Amino acid sequence: MTRWIRQWAPALVWAAFIWTMSTDYFSAAHTASWIKPILRWLDPGISAHTINEIHHAIRKSAHFVEYFIFTLLLYRGLRGREPGWHLKWALIALVTAACYSGLDEVHQAFVASRGASPWDSLLDSSGALGAMVVYWLWARPRALRPLPQETPTEIPPRL
Repeated sequence: MTRWIRQWAPALVWAAFIWTMSTDYFSAAHTASWIKPILRWLDPGISAHTINEIHHAIRKSAHFVEYFIFTLLLYRGLRGREPGWHLKWALIALVTAACYSGLDEVHQAFVASRGASPWDSLLDSSGALGAMVVYWLWARPRALRPLPQETPTEIPPRL
C-alpha cells in the first residue's frame, strides 16, 4: 500500500490542485485582481489592452503547464519502479489526462464565474501530449545507450 501511495499520491494531489484552479477563486476576474496590479507595478506605462493580453496569455499558459505536469505525474504512477519509456504507459497517461480535462471543463460549466470551453480542453490535451513528447525525447537517448559491460574479475591462482 505504501508503494502505491508513493507512486500515485503526486498525481492525485496535482489532480486536486487542477480541480481547485477551476473554482471561482481562480476565475478571470479573480486572477485579474492580482495579476493586473503586478503588471502595472512592473511597467506603470503599460496599456490596458496589453495588460489584458498578458493576463489572457498567462491564463492559457497555465492550462498547458498544469496538464504537462499532470501527465508526467500520471506516467510516473503508471511506470512505478520500472525504468524507461513505454508507449503503452504514455498513451494511458495521455488519455487519462485528456479525459480529466474534459471532466474539468464540465466542472467549470457549473461554476457561475467560469465557463466550459472545448478549446481549453484541447489546450490541456496539448500540454499532456507535449509532456509525453518531451519525456520520450529525454528517455530515448538513455534507452539507446549501451549497457556497461561487466569486466570479468580475475581469480587468483591457488598455491
